[in-house]
Amino acid sequence: MKLAVLTTLLAGASAFTVPSSPAFTTKIAMSEVAAEEAPVAAEEDAPVEEAAPVDLGPSYTCISKEAIMASPNTIEFGKVWDPLGLAEVGSDETLAWYRHSEIKHGRVAMAAFVGWWAVGAGFRLPGELSHGLNFDSIPSKGLEAWDAVPGWGKAQMLIFAGLIEFHDELFHSRRGEGGHYLRGGTPGKNMVPGLYDPAGFSKRRSEDAKARGRDSEIKNGRLAMIGIAGLFAASAIEGSVPLQPPC
Repeated sequence: MKLAVLTTLLAGASAFTVPSSPAFTTKIAMSEVAAEEAPVAAEEDAPVEEAAPVDLGPSYTCISKEAIMASPNTIEFGKVWDPLGLAEVGSDETLAWYRHSEIKHGRVAMAAFVGWWAVGAGFRLPGELSHGLNFDSIPSKGLEAWDAVPGWGKAQMLIFAGLIEFHDELFHSRRGEGGHYLRGGTPGKNMVPGLYDPAGFSKRRSEDAKARGRDSEIKNGRLAMIGIAGLFAASAIEGSVPLQPPC
């Protein structure tokens, strides 16, 4: 009887005890979760480093210095004739601008030289240059002929030249094949409609013939710039150009 009562009491007391194994398992599980969340929190708190910007360079390709210097052939004494080293100054865009300016100044110089020669040779247009001033009455010397042109006449010529320059830059940007001459287009190419070759003779020429013509234009333009500078110097300063007759 006493053994039965003791057994009953022990069985009832065991119902109020806390099992140890589940508690140990729970502590292990919680520590594993904390270990997984700790790196995530550390990563969230860490400062985010911004990626350094990558320089992709320009989105266009300007004509290279080598391509510009290759045409026309300027090899003198075994190397390119550039005593001042201007071809080494600046970038490809700088040399493209130099070439564009050279071609345009060459064209203006050729026109000026022919006009100076024509006036000096006695060629005159019919009619009046302005009211009361006939073309026949214009002096034969270059600077004197320019001085005889009225002020508004000079202004009209300068405005006309400025409009050509403005529209040439505008059409180079909007209509140029390959873009502007500093952005992959062709330096020196005329973009004003009807200003060059209005009859379209160049369309029937081959690419080789056009290339030779461009080289000749550059060379003749260089010579014309020297020529018109000599005429101006001889006219402004007597005796400054040897063997040069009055002009």
